[in-house]
Amino acid sequence: MTVLGIDPGTRRVGVAVSDAGDTVALPLAVVQRKDDDSYIEELVEIARVREADRIVVGLPRRLDGSDGPEAHAAMHLAKTLRTRLGLPVHLVDERFTTRIAEDALSVVKVSARRQRPVVDKVAATLLLQGFLDSDKPKVENT
Repeated sequence: MTVLGIDPGTRRVGVAVSDAGDTVALPLAVVQRKDDDSYIEELVEIARVREADRIVVGLPRRLDGSDGPEAHAAMHLAKTLRTRLGLPVHLVDERFTTRIAEDALSVVKVSARRQRPVVDKVAATLLLQGFLDSDKPKVENT
């Protein structure tokens, strides 16, 4: 099984993919967003090439939990991917993934200029890893 994680942004869309056991999320790509929906074709192709069986799309809610234009765009993306690919698409709250990715990259001394090309796929990786971790059955210690 392969799960694709998508962190949609206004200019770039980060993409991550799970390993074969759906245990670890790995950064995959950054897709440049254009003024139209043509970037969705790239995401559809990535999903097909990677033989994804599920997709996780980040839902960028406002701090108060309400949905703004970015959240509505993510919902449109999720619906389009679901229709085009016939796969389950999960919307997951991703309010802080980009900020956490930026912080993580600055801790390892990656300059702001060098962060831009990778921060979106790191954010997608964090989003997907959170989903993979929450989707696993909990094991009790005995």
